[in-house]
Amino acid sequence: MNEHSVLSESSEIVARNYTQNDVRILKEEPLYKGFFKCTKYTLQHKLFAGGWSEELQREFFERGHAAALLPYDVKNDRVVLLEQFRFGAMGTKQSPWLFELVAGMIEEGEIAAEVAKREALEEAGLIIKSCQFICNYLVSPGGTTEQIDLFIANIDSSLATGLHGLADEGEDIRVHVIPRETAYQWVVEGKINNAATIIALQWLELNKEKGLQL
Repeated sequence: MNEHSVLSESSEIVARNYTQNDVRILKEEPLYKGFFKCTKYTLQHKLFAGGWSEELQREFFERGHAAALLPYDVKNDRVVLLEQFRFGAMGTKQSPWLFELVAGMIEEGEIAAEVAKREALEEAGLIIKSCQFICNYLVSPGGTTEQIDLFIANIDSSLATGLHGLADEGEDIRVHVIPRETAYQWVVEGKINNAATIIALQWLELNKEKGLQL
């Protein structure tokens, strides 16, 4: 294969911009519906080499979408993190009590930023006047349709104290005010190992000197 053919193939790959229109949903089978739901899909998708794939079956966890927010005290260079139990972390060698962001599910008709503000009050006792959008990301697209809208907000960390959460939702949340450098070091060391918190703290580390819009 010569250099020209390599470049041609590379250009051809870049030129193929597949979308949802290049997927055929042939069948949807509900497998479970409770607080969350699971659906089995039969589908086909276009192939890079042309044509369509064989019929594929994929089971997906339909959790919905969420908003998450990193409360950041710009003046004192501190972040607010929440500590709470997560059963999904039982399979790790670390404690299943995780340090996390403020977060909540986005119900139909809700705006992500407003959900983040509401959850900040419920989970940390913080009143958020405005927040800055960081990014939207897919949590684990191989097995779930969930997306998270990630935000950051300037807060007064002296107001972040105590225990919070809604008892009827089984929430038991402890609020922590942590120096930004310490929180980022916990990411480096693996003490913080959940995606939303890692992404937000890494974003803050990269952007703290660039004039945050807070």
